[in-house]
Amino acid sequence: MELPTSHRIPYSWLLEHGGDTIRYRTLREIAPEHAVPADTMATELTGLLATKGVTSVIKRQKENGVWGANLLGTGPSVKDGIKEAGTVPQFRRLLQHGVPSDQRSFRLAERVLFRLLSRDEDPALLLEFQKLAKAEPQAIEWVRGVLREASTAALAEAGHIEDPRIRGSAHKIASAISQFLRSPLAGKPFAKSGGSTILHPEAYPPTWYSLAMMAYMPNLQRERAGFTERLGQYLAHPAPKKAFVVQIGKKSIKPTHLLLGDPIQADAKGTPKDIPLALHYIELLARIGALPHAPVATKVLARMLKDCDDRGVWTPKNLRTMPKAIDHATYHMYPLASETKSAESRQVDVTFRLALIARVLKWQLEYV
Repeated sequence: MELPTSHRIPYSWLLEHGGDTIRYRTLREIAPEHAVPADTMATELTGLLATKGVTSVIKRQKENGVWGANLLGTGPSVKDGIKEAGTVPQFRRLLQHGVPSDQRSFRLAERVLFRLLSRDEDPALLLEFQKLAKAEPQAIEWVRGVLREASTAALAEAGHIEDPRIRGSAHKIASAISQFLRSPLAGKPFAKSGGSTILHPEAYPPTWYSLAMMAYMPNLQRERAGFTERLGQYLAHPAPKKAFVVQIGKKSIKPTHLLLGDPIQADAKGTPKDIPLALHYIELLARIGALPHAPVATKVLARMLKDCDDRGVWTPKNLRTMPKAIDHATYHMYPLASETKSAESRQVDVTFRLALIARVLKWQLEYV
């Protein structure tokens, strides 16, 4: 399915109904270049930093830079001893709210994230994974690998894309995934262990973190153009529906961060089961130039654009509530607006994302 090459941006509508976050990001990222005076942006930023959506996140950060006494949690988990969202998701949520990366909260958290990149062996840095590491020492290397990917993605999204520590980590991650994509394991990543299906111990597939890392590092995309293209082609195929676990020693871990293909589930018309997940994935593919390779993502985007009215406002039929996020991979980016009794509050997040995707794709934009 072919996508359009132009999009109508409901600029005035987004500024009126978007709330502080979407209004600020619309002015910063979607408005025509040089269209917004610096003093206007400064005023908007002051208002943004005082909003409940931003202050509620900042207030929950500890002085050691950590949120929720964990690193990767996106919500409560009795099994993992997690009571609230953790450091990487909250760090990225502030970025998605539009908070500039020079704010104190980021500086505090970056001390932890950079220590994770440095392969610091302090057991305290494992946070929610300390019990797992103690019970199964073989898990430590796997855990540290996941944490390095998550940290690299967060720091890249924060704009540290030329920092040699970020670049070094990113190249190592890209090399490991590239080796996997070139191997037979890319087509057959599973193995049997007893009665369970496990990820092959030598498989190193892409993850939500590594995809985000690539999306926010355009220089890395250019330097590793062949890998970027292979990654896009791999992610164009539907993800396997087979349930599997990662086997580490005697422990079986159900992974939620791996991407073994396109994670979007959609019906024959292109309507996605999880709208926030679809938008997040489409935006990341757009940022690495891989959207043309992905038939499901393309079909879903075309369907959602078809549901936009003449102004560019997403207006699907029978929208009674704000679309709900099913997968926790979108915790950091959805929703950015608060749901109210107004119809506009149900539409604004999706309308903003579609406009942002059109901007990322460098379509011809018309502002209304």
